[in-house]
Amino acid sequence: MNDYVHAMEHLYEKSLILHDTSQFHPVLSFYFFDALAHIDYTLGLLSYNYQSVKNIMAGEYLRWRIDQERSGDRPRFPGFIAWLKIKDSERFSRLPSLWRRVYDPQDPAGYRSFRIVLDPDAHESITPTQFYRWTEEFFQGEFLKSLYQDASLAGLFTEYLNTGITKGPL
Repeated sequence: MNDYVHAMEHLYEKSLILHDTSQFHPVLSFYFFDALAHIDYTLGLLSYNYQSVKNIMAGEYLRWRIDQERSGDRPRFPGFIAWLKIKDSERFSRLPSLWRRVYDPQDPAGYRSFRIVLDPDAHESITPTQFYRWTEEFFQGEFLKSLYQDASLAGLFTEYLNTGITKGPL
């Protein structure tokens, strides 16, 4: 097994047993699981043959999510992250770094063919250590608590929605 398989096992060992995910804010919940799906898919490509059943199924799941990303208030999430960077930089700095990178319009990081790409011009792979870090950030207790509908991050998202801004500041 290579180091990426171990990073994937680390992700799979995490549990949400102490959390009621049905009480998460629906948009934040969607993007939480979306980030985990992209981590899983990228790790899968680095761990197994791209034609493995695991990678094919993960790709199909992510294709389905593209349409889901366009429903309700979900399209406003990237703008929310950009807005939060300006409105409350301290709160922005406590978000998982993957969200900060992918949804910051000034950062070249993004999802390309469902893979996480931090620098489109770089030729080296993301290190296994980075995947461990992202996993820990997304499962950090304070962050998970902030995803609930009546919690801090959800409140900020509602505040953003009430501003009427649709894409966030550039």
